[in-house]
Amino acid sequence: MLYKSDSFEVAFIKDNIAEFKFCVAGSVNTLSQQTLKDCASALKELAANSNIKGMIFTSDKEHFIIGADIFEFLPTFTKPEAELVTWIKDATDIFDALEDLPFPTLSAINGLALGGGCEWVLATDYRIANTDAKIGLPEVKLGIMPGFGGTVRLPRIVGADNAMLWITSGTENRAADALKVGAVDAVVSADKLLESGISTLELAIAGKLDWQAKRNIKLQPLKLNRVEQGMSFAMAEGMVMGKTKGHYPAPIMAVRTIKAAANCTRDDAMAIENANFAKLARTPEAAAQTGIFLADQYIKGKARKSAKTSDVEIKQAAVLGAGIMGGGIAYQSAYKGTPIIMKDIQQGALDLGMGEASKLLGAKVKRGHMAMDKMVATLGKIKPTLNDSDLQSADIIVEAVVENPKVKQAVLAGLEKDMPAGTILTSNTSTIRIDELATALEKPENFCGMHFFNPVPKMPLVEIIRGEKTSKQTINAVVDYALKLGKSPIVVNDCPGFFVNRVLFPYFAGFSKLVVEGADFAKVDKVMENVFGWPMGPAYLLDVVGIDTAYHCTGVMADGFPERMSRAEKDPVTIFANEKRFGQKNKAGFYQYAPDRRGRLKKTQDPQAVELLSSITDAPKEFDKQEIIDRCMIPMINEVLLCLQENIVASPQEADMALIYGIGFPPFRGGAFRYLDQTGLANFVATADKYAHLGAIYQVSEQTRKWAEEGRVFYKVEG
Repeated sequence: MLYKSDSFEVAFIKDNIAEFKFCVAGSVNTLSQQTLKDCASALKELAANSNIKGMIFTSDKEHFIIGADIFEFLPTFTKPEAELVTWIKDATDIFDALEDLPFPTLSAINGLALGGGCEWVLATDYRIANTDAKIGLPEVKLGIMPGFGGTVRLPRIVGADNAMLWITSGTENRAADALKVGAVDAVVSADKLLESGISTLELAIAGKLDWQAKRNIKLQPLKLNRVEQGMSFAMAEGMVMGKTKGHYPAPIMAVRTIKAAANCTRDDAMAIENANFAKLARTPEAAAQTGIFLADQYIKGKARKSAKTSDVEIKQAAVLGAGIMGGGIAYQSAYKGTPIIMKDIQQGALDLGMGEASKLLGAKVKRGHMAMDKMVATLGKIKPTLNDSDLQSADIIVEAVVENPKVKQAVLAGLEKDMPAGTILTSNTSTIRIDELATALEKPENFCGMHFFNPVPKMPLVEIIRGEKTSKQTINAVVDYALKLGKSPIVVNDCPGFFVNRVLFPYFAGFSKLVVEGADFAKVDKVMENVFGWPMGPAYLLDVVGIDTAYHCTGVMADGFPERMSRAEKDPVTIFANEKRFGQKNKAGFYQYAPDRRGRLKKTQDPQAVELLSSITDAPKEFDKQEIIDRCMIPMINEVLLCLQENIVASPQEADMALIYGIGFPPFRGGAFRYLDQTGLANFVATADKYAHLGAIYQVSEQTRKWAEEGRVFYKVEG
């Protein structure tokens, strides 16, 4: 044994070739600060060992290294900028020491090499990946950029354009794609990985491969002349700003870092990366986006714990009600490996559902992400049927029929009567109380809500709604099924609208008040998209949701919360619903829609919509951008706070992830509670009080006021 620590061990594997094997305690390898410190000591000692002629880096786990230990990030990022520069330089010095070892080095990449793991392999002379490997630099998703030399080495290995695409998008790149751009030197089957690595090192040691020339490329300035640099960096900056609208500082900082270091040698380039990384790490966006990662880990850990205690094995699922939603659920279940029966009373609906599943799978085949035989096998896991008797084998049934309580009650009661005892029933309702639906059942303990979001394959959230009589066993089993679907399940308690829709409709109400007072809805959309950061403004979102759906849901919410959510006398949604302008589904709502060249619906202004609204709106009025944001967001955040206070949602983490995954709350703001922490709860209360005269949706609860007086912080970071 040449060296051993808690995270890795080094020993000769063949002749004078040493194997540096990562074996961090736990299921994955990460680069914690202690691991990096141990690496620094080891590399210094190994560099001085004249018996070593080459070194191969391997992993004892399914994945190589998945990155730095993110749980250490938030406390570290609270340090003063000067301390952060010193901290990050200490880390990059370790990667430089790896790169400067006096013998050829090679990374044998299995599984994932992401973030710091990717930067580790970039510092070695050669990189060989197995066919299942993926490498990438996803740091921008955490509000930061590569900080262990990624902005320095990757452009010099794959070229500036490829590097900027990888870094600004944060993508995980398949081994074959990495090979095409030169990020890896070879791709081999898993059983040949170690053998190929050793053979490559033997050739380098024998002088048949010029490892020093490969290394030297990474130590020198980029091979781009001034004109090429000007074009490359200008185009990259323009593309990044177009996509991020300036809300995300990390990708643009990464581009500018590569640009600033283009004509520098490694050490000078690394100093630029160190300084810019430290600046990014202290931004609110970094705190928010890193916080999202940690909150995601929290909800997934909670879900896995629940699923592990399930005593129900779900081998066969069923969805009742086909069409787009049913087809989406059926596709997701089959694609993730759980066979599913798709039942409807109309053959046309079954055809539509199967068509939806076929379209989604066909797109994967077309992109080269699925073989045709796997597509056929996946479709074979979906059984479309008109016969009730086919449901007998289902362990869980997702009811997804029309959003009408009486229809749903009748369907659920019939299922309970005909199905074997113990079959789990769920309802994919978006607003109707689970306890109301449960009154039709003899065994409500076997029933809960399972609220999917449309489009099912793309939306990560599933809201699981616990009724008053729902058993813990039922919740555990449904959480387990949601995880098998590849979703992020969040369990909430029952109320009209549950959590996501309950907090969304006050947001719509705040928007409607603005429109009635004379605001231009298109300008409100632009402010909420371009300034606050929503993917869609409220008018556009209502069109996408469906004006008829929004009208129906508003009625449910009004019945449930008459003080705050009663239907307004002057209501844009009511106007459009009465005129059968249902939004995108019939190409007319707040906007009009027509297919573009790719067949996607594109919105344009519609004078008829403005004319219809004139019957309920005041004279046109200009509103300040901040007032537009406050008038829309205060009602939503107020309701979020009430949901936490009433235990509808159990924690700030679950609330924030539900908002981000369910309705696209701007990730750079980190969710409602992270947003409150950054703006200050006392400031929120003071702003809400300014608008309290507008109605109950702007009036904060006594508990909220008390929390503000106490200086309540929802996320505590130990510095």
